[in-house]
Amino acid sequence: MKNRVVVEFNEDGYLLYSETFPGAYTRGVSLEEAMTKFPEEIKRYCTWASIELDDEVENIIVQETYSKLKISDADSEVIFNSEKKALTMDEYNSLKKLVMKSAEDFQKLYESIPDKDTTSLEERQTFYGSIPRTAGEMYIHTNGVTNYYVGEIGADINNVANIVENRIKALVSIEAQENFLQNQVFDGSYGEQWSLRKVLRRFIWHDRIHGKAMYRMAAKLWKEDTLVNLFFFDKD
Repeated sequence: MKNRVVVEFNEDGYLLYSETFPGAYTRGVSLEEAMTKFPEEIKRYCTWASIELDDEVENIIVQETYSKLKISDADSEVIFNSEKKALTMDEYNSLKKLVMKSAEDFQKLYESIPDKDTTSLEERQTFYGSIPRTAGEMYIHTNGVTNYYVGEIGADINNVANIVENRIKALVSIEAQENFLQNQVFDGSYGEQWSLRKVLRRFIWHDRIHGKAMYRMAAKLWKEDTLVNLFFFDKD
């Protein structure tokens, strides 16, 4: 099996995304460092998504994009070339299933953390301010992008506090748009291009970024068997 890799990079580092497994990603200071992380990332992703891997996965770079953003803080703007193509209903429903599973599993991880306001992380500043450090802060941040993401492709919702309910609202709003499967490419905020395919991939990716941070933070404070780790993250 071939893992089609999209590279977003600058002098700050590398963010690598899987086109084959939407939402799977790695990052590193160098391209080589990020690439070496993909076998384990794909293995965990496929376990999470109940995808059987019969063969070794070969990484193939299909797109490289220079970014002006803070790559080391996982700030991203790339749109895949493949994310500009129309969707079939079957493709949409498959992505929708993963998008909802991701939100549901993120919710279960969050609920399993004994104290939502305790952290093992030191304070650190990023391009958007202080990083979310507690489970509660990470949850609010992860859910908080929902109306921004769908707003970039012309949908409109008011966020609700529960990430699963909010994700459902987002998808209903998308599906209410005429010809949404045509996957129109929008020129969104800050000069960034967006499409429905990109929004769906970004939901899964964003859940994984902050779900991993939440799990690793919590694993330093509580026993691993206390935490619901349906993403199969490692603690290091």
